[in-house]
Amino acid sequence: TMLTASTAPLVSAAATSPIVPLTEPMLHGAKSAYSVRRIPRSAMKTLVTEQAQPRSGDLVLAEIVRLGQHRRIELANGRRAHLHPGDRVVLAYGNRYAPDQFEAYVPEDLGPCHMVAAGGIAARQHSRHRGIRDATGIRPLGLVAGEDGQPLNLADWGLAPRQFGRGPVTLAVLGTAMNAGKTTSAAGLIRGLRRAGLRVGAAKVTGTGAGGDVWLMQDSGAEPVLDFTDAGYPSTFGLAPGSLQRIVATLSGHLVEAGAEVIVLEVADGLLQPETAALLSCDWFRRQVDGVVFAAGDALGAKAGVEVLLQHRFAVLAVSGSLTASPLAMAEARRVVPCPVLSTQELGGAAVLERLGLVVEPKALAG
Repeated sequence: TMLTASTAPLVSAAATSPIVPLTEPMLHGAKSAYSVRRIPRSAMKTLVTEQAQPRSGDLVLAEIVRLGQHRRIELANGRRAHLHPGDRVVLAYGNRYAPDQFEAYVPEDLGPCHMVAAGGIAARQHSRHRGIRDATGIRPLGLVAGEDGQPLNLADWGLAPRQFGRGPVTLAVLGTAMNAGKTTSAAGLIRGLRRAGLRVGAAKVTGTGAGGDVWLMQDSGAEPVLDFTDAGYPSTFGLAPGSLQRIVATLSGHLVEAGAEVIVLEVADGLLQPETAALLSCDWFRRQVDGVVFAAGDALGAKAGVEVLLQHRFAVLAVSGSLTASPLAMAEARRVVPCPVLSTQELGGAAVLERLGLVVEPKALAG
């Protein structure tokens, strides 16, 4: 009888090697997260159980010890699977920067740590927003490795790198902070561009590995939709500008190759987040982006954010985001920003190009 994931022994009592075979009973029932979806189970052959220092992007087989903030895990197909103590999961090590949730870092050893994102990120919690629970506790059982005992890393399974080239019109969606309405704005923009007869490709270029934003942009009509995990990164917190450039170039390049006539890029978190701030200071990112839709939660945030973007010489086409849920907040914003303030519904209309002051010549959509 096949053993369940919670009862199958990790290693035989006689085993002494730090690298052990990763048998089917050990993986049976283990929930593989969205973050590791590009690596097939067939590549998972061994487990490094000792003397290993995890790297960002390394896969880890872990056991749920204590449920905390995240009680479900997002699988590769987007389904949120319930977790129970004793469940085994396959996650990717990565840092996390989320002011509304966790600050967390890849640990220096295989000791107990946490699942800090539903998309399947393993890290050690450093701080948390006081309005949420502690992160779900996990016990790493070992780094997932190939036949040769080398740990499997997302970087080895990412899309082939691409170089920047002048492509189609590229629009970026940025915001004041986490939960400012960036993805909702991006989804509305995608719907409008589709209704205007354009093939839209979309990518989330920074953030922490999770599929929710990708699914929403896909459901709004973008095809394909990619994110930084497709480029081989579990998260972008702590990356140098050169790595950010590779992500943007690679994802944009693959969208162009797929036939996108306009590209929508979502940048996670707010303008003060370190990697977002770094992007704003990069000439190559400014040259790549033809215009910005800025999401904000209130008029003051909209005013400050637009001023920052203009200082960095970005063309701000519109303000949107969660402030547009309030007619009063929209009226306040219209008094203080030099661009249109558009609701999600307005972004999603067929007249979006006119509203944004853009001219894009659509080709006939296939079918």
